[in-house]
Amino acid sequence: MKIETCLYAGVTLFFFVTAIGYTWWSDAEPAGSTALTVSFLMSAMVFVFLYVQQRKHGSRPEDHKDAEIQQRSGPVDFFPPRSICPVMTAVGYAVAALGVVYGVWLLLIGLGLLAGGVFGFLFEYGDREP
Repeated sequence: MKIETCLYAGVTLFFFVTAIGYTWWSDAEPAGSTALTVSFLMSAMVFVFLYVQQRKHGSRPEDHKDAEIQQRSGPVDFFPPRSICPVMTAVGYAVAALGVVYGVWLLLIGLGLLAGGVFGFLFEYGDREP
């Protein structure tokens, strides 16, 4: 994950510098400043995730030039057999999107459903041994 971490570090730095420069020279024009700030935050979130995973799990065979294909073989991972979380997340996203059009009350309901689905994804099998 070393290459991916460096790539997203560069993307995050680019959006940070661009957002600062755009906000400074455009007299804080709200649409562009907001778009660049959100782009910076999203790329920073991916960068932090990749950095934490790299520190936690170490380097992968893909990070070494002399790695063999056999080094990456083995079990892939655990896939849950059944879960309500994907459906709950999709419904929450759809209701939140409709809430943007129809009102804040529907948006808040959608964000609640979406949060429930995302937290379900995160903690449903959190106590499982790796």
